[in-house]
Amino acid sequence: MKRLAIITTHPIQYNAPLFRLLAKSASVQPKVFYTWGQSSVGAKYDPGFGREIEWDIPMLEGYEYSFVKNTARHPGTHHFNGLINPGLKREIEEWKPDAIMIFGWNFKSHLQSMRYFHGKVPILFRGDSTLLDERPGMRKLLRQVFLRWVYRFVDYALYVGQNNKAYFLRHGLKDHQLFFAPHAIDNQRFSEPGDLYDRQAEDWRTELNIKNDDLTILFVGKLEPKKNPSFLLQILKNIVSDRLKIIVVGNGILQEELKRATAGDPRIIFLDFQNQSKMPVIYRLGEVFILPSKGPGETWGLAANEAMACGRALILSEKVGCAADLIKENGNGIFFDLAEPRKCFEFINNLLQSKELLKSMQACSKEYITGYSFEHIISTIEKVCDQL
Repeated sequence: MKRLAIITTHPIQYNAPLFRLLAKSASVQPKVFYTWGQSSVGAKYDPGFGREIEWDIPMLEGYEYSFVKNTARHPGTHHFNGLINPGLKREIEEWKPDAIMIFGWNFKSHLQSMRYFHGKVPILFRGDSTLLDERPGMRKLLRQVFLRWVYRFVDYALYVGQNNKAYFLRHGLKDHQLFFAPHAIDNQRFSEPGDLYDRQAEDWRTELNIKNDDLTILFVGKLEPKKNPSFLLQILKNIVSDRLKIIVVGNGILQEELKRATAGDPRIIFLDFQNQSKMPVIYRLGEVFILPSKGPGETWGLAANEAMACGRALILSEKVGCAADLIKENGNGIFFDLAEPRKCFEFINNLLQSKELLKSMQACSKEYITGYSFEHIISTIEKVCDQL
């Protein structure tokens, strides 16, 4: 049994189920060290949503963890000096791990831990950065030099997809150091327990005055420039069918602007932020999930995983990190260049003409996402730890 210390910032709805499952491993014993100690006290204000967020699913059950005291003057994950943990190295050394897995280097304590333990304990690294937002110039060259220095302190990297692997290779890691551990969500939680979620979604669609022959496109996320919800206005302008309905779920700084721009158009429906327990029903309100992000920083887009687990077709921009991995062209959806949006409009028009095409794409999504699972991640972690 290998002891694996995990350094990460705070409880996250995508990681908690993974940690619970990893704790059941026959070959790896994990302990999670949360470096944002202040995150142990419930709801947090999320500036992206513009409101306090407290997840309504269990985040700390079923695995060993510690909230490490954070002495940062301005604590948080929004800047490098937001996580300063003088006691972290001591706590980890007292636990005596066989390996350490670190989520992200871009916090002071995390980078310090990578440097301190490198050469003493094998370092596994988990991150999802890509090259999608790189721009030519001196700043790019300087960043490459810096990142090559950072990744010298990594023994193995668990890459989430094609774009992430290319990023690691660019910054000095070698093929033998890279192991595929795909980004995943709790597929089982989003899959259908009988037809319960479908029936709940159908009742909700009726309340929203959505008809059976309408085509519903769903956007879920923060209404912020990175997510580019304003692209939905282009869809409404270029597709005139009354059978098109767009559902926007979330809050953020662009909310009022979007509502003003679409005032009087009954084809677009706005819903406020919904907590995690409702999301399996929310995704079923739409038939097609869209994420038209323009970046920077849309390194993956886990909402696409959730939508696929619910059996939704996909429309993603090329700036979404997961597009290269999760889209099977002519299978479960499309990805497109924001500078050439005609491909997107034509795809929607095709779906308006054929419910059979839509159903085949939805079935493809649900089947394909089974390969992106927590079990796959755990299998990779076990493989790496076994060869230490």
